[in-house]
Amino acid sequence: MNDAPLILRDDAGGIATLTLNRPEKRNAINRDLFRQFRGHIRDIESVGDAIGLVVITGAGGHFCAGHDLKSPPHADALGWLRQEMLILETLTKLHQPVIAKVRGSCYTGGLEFALSADFIICGASARFADTHGKWGLVPGWGMSQRLLRRVGQAKALEMMLTCQAYTGAEAAAMGLANFCVADDQLDAKVAELAALILGNSRHSNAENKRLIYETDGFALHTGLSHELMRNAGFDPAMRQKGEPIAAAKKPG
Repeated sequence: MNDAPLILRDDAGGIATLTLNRPEKRNAINRDLFRQFRGHIRDIESVGDAIGLVVITGAGGHFCAGHDLKSPPHADALGWLRQEMLILETLTKLHQPVIAKVRGSCYTGGLEFALSADFIICGASARFADTHGKWGLVPGWGMSQRLLRRVGQAKALEMMLTCQAYTGAEAAAMGLANFCVADDQLDAKVAELAALILGNSRHSNAENKRLIYETDGFALHTGLSHELMRNAGFDPAMRQKGEPIAAAKKPG
């Protein structure tokens, strides 16, 4: 019996890295894996500024092949699906920026996982696809909503109705991935982006992210009003007005 955790967590340098850990199944998602993932997300949600950024990735050579279709269905399938959907929504709404680091397969439910992050950075080995249609399924984790917001309606329909796979380079070209690099440069690229983000105010990062998501779909005048009326103001950690946050941080 394998007692290894299905989610590996490593906290270092203000970054929480969560690794889906079923490499023998290309990190396909079953209920036990999702329960462990939910526990970590709820914990990160509660820790405040101790964590400044979250990275989601997969063990072995793949990000996630989607749902494990061999797992027996939950007795309350719709209720469990709603729980899963709400946790992915919580992932998106975390104060911390979230990066999906993708190698290999990122299919269907795995793609919905990645789309719940703020950034997708992939290696050249990455393959992205929505294969719900191959199995007679329809999405329940946000594919129909998040994919079109990333790539536009026409490309989202193309991906969802053809079920074909796209390379990492193609994903970057269509805006699905922020960056595509050689696999051996993927860790460095994620570290580079993480350093840029963490070098800025965590207060500003959280509030900028909140404003972007809260005003999605607003008319311009409504969004402008929301930005003004829901403005959280200056970072209280700033020592003086106009001083860059990096300069305000204590050494070490």
